Parts: sequence; C-alpha cells; structure tokens
Amino acid sequence: MTASKSASSSRGRAGSRAVVIVPTYNEADNLEQAVDAIHRAAPELHVLVVDDASPDGTGEVADRLAASDPRVAVLHHGDRAGLGAAYLAGFAVALGEGFDVLIEMDADGSHPATALPALIARLDAPDRTDMVIGSRRVPGGGFVDWPAARRLLSRAGNFYARLALRIRVMDATAGFRAYRADVLRSLDLEGVESRGYCFQIDMTLRVLDAGYRVAEVPITFTDRQRGVSKMNSRIVLEAMWRVTQWGITRRFSRRKPAAMAASAPAE
Repeated sequence: MTASKSASSSRGRAGSRAVVIVPTYNEADNLEQAVDAIHRAAPELHVLVVDDASPDGTGEVADRLAASDPRVAVLHHGDRAGLGAAYLAGFAVALGEGFDVLIEMDADGSHPATALPALIARLDAPDRTDMVIGSRRVPGGGFVDWPAARRLLSRAGNFYARLALRIRVMDATAGFRAYRADVLRSLDLEGVESRGYCFQIDMTLRVLDAGYRVAEVPITFTDRQRGVSKMNSRIVLEAMWRVTQWGITRRFSRRKPAAMAASAPAE
C-alpha cells in the first residue's frame, strides 16, 4: 500500500524532514482548511492524508490537493478500519520515505496548526525528548467550545490511565503529537491492536516502556465546527477495557512505573 505520490523533501527544525499524518473519514468540509492551516504555520512541512474510503468524497478532495501541491500525498487506506490502523498505515509510508519526524494531527480543526513549530522545537530541546504531546491538560493548555460531557469524559479517561498504568503523562489520550522516527522504528508496531482513541494511550505506554522521554506542550483544543465526531460508546468501552488489561498486566509483571522515563511537562 503506497501513497498516491512519493513524499518530497520537507524540512523541520534543525534540518529534520517532517511529515504531518492526517487520518480522515468524512472530512471533506474540513480537509482543505486543515492542510492550508498546516502550511501557513509551517510551510516546510509535508502532509500525508490517510483516507479510510470516506463516502463523502474526502479522498477526492485529498487527491485534488495532492495534484496541486508537491508537499501533499494521499494514502487511500480502504475500508474504515479505525484510527489506530490509519495511523499505523501512515507511519509505514512515512518511515519508508525516510522522514525524521512524524506528527499526528486531526483534520477537523481541533488541533491548532500554530502549535506545530512548538512541537518540533520541543523535540530539538537539549534534553533529547523523543515524543511530544500537544496537551490540553498542562498549564497553559485548555479547551474552547468543547461540551462539558466530553471534557468530563476526557478528564476521567486520562485520570484512569494515569492511575491504572502508573504514568505521569497528563494527556495520554491526546491525538496531536510528534515522534522521532527512530523511536517508532524501534517499537513493535505490528503488535499494536488498538483501533480507537485508546491507540494514543497504547502508543504513549509503548514509548515510555521502551525508555524514551515524553514531554507535553500546552495547546488550546477547539471543538470541530463542521462534521460529526467519530467518538462513540464502542470506542470508549475499548479504551476502558484495554487500559484495565494493561494495568493488570503491568502490576502482576512488577514492571517499573513508566513515569520514571517521562520528562517533566513543559509549561
């Protein structure tokens, strides 16, 4: 499975080649604005759209953008297989193209593209951070127009993840993050089975347990203005079940708490 065209050179801070991976399902009304926002914030970044056969024509919008901009590529992923599967497919393409930094970002406008330079700069900080999370839950972070019920669900999910998994990351469910490519190459990505939003917790845990450093930079999360959220009860139940399983396994294996590998959140 390959992208519709080869990734062109795209330089981030310190000369790193960086790509923003944007998974899509029914985001035709948002995708063009999202790509434009990325390139206004960081013109040098490449964008890889991973579309799960959106019936609303998102794939066609992505193809049109790719045809007119050498910084944009498209991976038509096939039938809807979940967020985790889309990101894993995108990782495989981006790693194969030799990018140094891989960034996850939603297409719905909730993740501020203006924070992209800060995520990349944090990777380049002297303490050698390996993964950076755009966090809503460190000082300076927050929410705009997000329903109270969703905020409560997010807060509860992150609290439960910290408690069950014994990690210090404040926003382990966040989907706006940047990885060093060598970190992803060292992980067993083929063993990742998480498909919903618990994919983010799964990846956070894998990075920490491998001994890498994780930092959080504050962002303001804005609720989508167009389209429908993909969150549903099945996704929530998957996350609760998997976090519970991981927590039990970690306690019985007497694994050293992954928090010891995490760097202090950036403020």
